[in-house]
Amino acid sequence: MAVEPEEPRGFFARLKAGLSRSTAKLTQSITGVFTKRKLDDEALEELEETLISADLGVAASQRIVAGFRRTRFGREATDEEIKSALAEEIAAILTPVAQPLEITPAHAPHVVLVVGVNGTGKTTTIAKLSEQYRAQGLKVWMVAGDTFRAAAVEQLQVWGERTGAHVVAPAKHGADAAGLAFDALRDARAAGADVLLVDTAGRLHNKTALMDELRKVVRVLKRHGEAVPHSTLLVLDATTGQNAVSQVRVFKEMVEVTGLVVTKLDGSAKGGVVVALAQEFGLPVHAVGVGEKAADLRPFEARDFARSLVGLD
Repeated sequence: MAVEPEEPRGFFARLKAGLSRSTAKLTQSITGVFTKRKLDDEALEELEETLISADLGVAASQRIVAGFRRTRFGREATDEEIKSALAEEIAAILTPVAQPLEITPAHAPHVVLVVGVNGTGKTTTIAKLSEQYRAQGLKVWMVAGDTFRAAAVEQLQVWGERTGAHVVAPAKHGADAAGLAFDALRDARAAGADVLLVDTAGRLHNKTALMDELRKVVRVLKRHGEAVPHSTLLVLDATTGQNAVSQVRVFKEMVEVTGLVVTKLDGSAKGGVVVALAQEFGLPVHAVGVGEKAADLRPFEARDFARSLVGLD
């Protein structure tokens, strides 16, 4: 999904730094629980509580503790041994969902519908994807489908100018998003575009209206073919913690979410929520964001994330 990155360890270092608050929250508790101590029932109960408090969620925490009980129960362990084993258990949960977003040339354009609550970094994510795809030599079009939010339209237009991507903007404030997306796909196909990134509204204060709007966008796009949109990405803000889990449930009611992008890990003490999302929904986590630059949005790597989360190199 990304261009050839800068040196990979550079991103790993930023990921680790971004997760430092989550790591501190988790490892301080582990160090307090395990100092050359046997993994008995009491210790494992404390470990489960620690994991839940670090936003890994009840189901994932129970799964991890069950793995410890099965393989390490009754054995003495240091906090470092626990961290290493914990990274392995977390990676086992994350590995099945660590799947890059594949752009299919045969679709021409591959339509990516991007949904999420306003403020999660949705529009910025679209801009970063656009920059990355353009750097790969792909012809990218973007649709400013959040037609009621002028800032979102202007943001995409600025990024379009920077990256050379074509931006389809509404003719007037509050224009019909479904019609805009339909026309954009028709024109993008005629222009030989490779990717069409469609921004959408994310005003959850009126869930029914948002649901109707998103469903209409999907319904109208499908007039171009039942497979459209080819991907539907839900962008989540890691700083919201367990609220991200609720957002997945809400948006899955509205549209067929095919994958997740988790942003703002650089400022979050709640990075463990990625584990909760993987355990609960099993949806592909295509990318994570740890900064403002396009190179700071990168394909999700399960092992790197797990080791960073528990403070290992």
